[in-house]
Amino acid sequence: MENSLFKSVYNPDVLSCIANLSNDEVFTPPELANKIIDMLPQELFENPDTTFLDPCCKSGVFLREIAKRLIKGLEKQIPDLEKRIEHIFSKQLFGIAITELTSLLSRRSVYCSKFPSSEFSAYQFPEDKPQGNIIYQRIKHTWKDGKCIYCGASQSEYDRGVELETHAYQFIHNLDVNKVFNMKFDVIIGNPPYQLSDGGAQASAKPIYNLFIEQAMKLNPRYLTMIIPARWYTGGKGLDAFRDKMINDKRVRVLHDYADASECFSGVEIKGGVCYFLWDKQYSGECEIYKHKGNEIEKSQRFLVEKGETIFIRENKLISIMRKVWANNNIEKESFETIVSSMKPYGLRGDFFKDPSKYGLPPIKEVASDGDLRILGLDGLKRVYRYIPQDYPLPKRDLLNDYKIFIPRNVGSGEFGDFTPTTVIASPKDLCTETFVQVGPFHSMNEANNADNYLRTKFFRALISIRKQDQGASKAIYHFVPIQDFSKSWTDKELYEKYNLTQEEIEFIESMITSME
Repeated sequence: MENSLFKSVYNPDVLSCIANLSNDEVFTPPELANKIIDMLPQELFENPDTTFLDPCCKSGVFLREIAKRLIKGLEKQIPDLEKRIEHIFSKQLFGIAITELTSLLSRRSVYCSKFPSSEFSAYQFPEDKPQGNIIYQRIKHTWKDGKCIYCGASQSEYDRGVELETHAYQFIHNLDVNKVFNMKFDVIIGNPPYQLSDGGAQASAKPIYNLFIEQAMKLNPRYLTMIIPARWYTGGKGLDAFRDKMINDKRVRVLHDYADASECFSGVEIKGGVCYFLWDKQYSGECEIYKHKGNEIEKSQRFLVEKGETIFIRENKLISIMRKVWANNNIEKESFETIVSSMKPYGLRGDFFKDPSKYGLPPIKEVASDGDLRILGLDGLKRVYRYIPQDYPLPKRDLLNDYKIFIPRNVGSGEFGDFTPTTVIASPKDLCTETFVQVGPFHSMNEANNADNYLRTKFFRALISIRKQDQGASKAIYHFVPIQDFSKSWTDKELYEKYNLTQEEIEFIESMITSME
């Protein structure tokens, strides 16, 4: 009985356990690593000249699983197992670890020893190569104006003593990989670190996974494959140039898309999901796209970008709906985005209620006097109103004297259709802090009410999902939603008919988006 229980619960692969430990630099489970490796042409593992590089080794799982395939694939060409292992480890597998700890872990999982020159290593490297072919060197960031010039890390956050990890990753900090290893790589593969704190407010972080991909492309491999967050499809701080390059690159041959990151990394939440891709230097054409949801996989063959667009639309059926909506309309003039404010519609920060004097402004009141302006904001997590006189020196006043709708700047999780804002219909003389964006202006309360009802339709919320990948609800997510005539109220049925949606398209929206009161 005990033996049976032991077999049913014991996981002999320590790397599967480690994969569940980190929420920052996410470790890759062996099963996922093999799915990524499966995208590569398998004849690569029968070629003794194929070279592989993981430039962001954490557990060494990619190199370990590649080694297994090479050991089997080269059996006929190098029959002697000892010589085969020597050839694979000395001439085909290479890695750059992201920390000293992960360098030891990677060498242990690949070479069976933390010390590749020791007698316990599966292949004993010469003494002048004590790290084997999985290297690590602690380096420093290069600071300028409080930021690292290579990765954008905050000096106040990462200018540390030797006892703490600096997260200055060699691969993206001016490392000449060709000189270090003195070779060209056929395959670059890995799971790079995703972000670093940039010193901004509210745990602000800068994506860095794009830097690993860009650096890998500079090395001109035959194949490149990495697993990264999917938020680059539509947004991400500093990712505009990267997104433009990726979605227009016809060498991206395969893309696996997971809206729920926990399907790849158990117990890890990554807003907007994750994806992994295969970039093939000699390919030019449409991309094979696999959309994963639970046990279901939806496959399509298309280019990553629609003509005239700047983002990747992950839902195939939304593309046909979007095309119909904008077939005869001017998206630059008729998008709902044009009536949504930017951040800080009145120039008031989110912490304005705490201390207006911090921004050079006079005190505010908790109780109204006749003629006062009313401000909606947050006190902790609670919505509250505060009051100011009409002549208060507001940074911005131009949106004040109309009816409008206030919508929270953070709404939902980023999952498809998860846009259920608790809105506020505001009268003239109402304003808000940057906790909200403003929709309007509207000439009457009736128009504002009709627009608010439109926000709640499944049609509206489906089109929001084209760009909404996380909690953020800035004006950009409203880009593909058309403005309507708000002198009347709209129903989903009327909207489906107006844009000639097919029954299949209607069923897609109805099945994916829940009703909203």
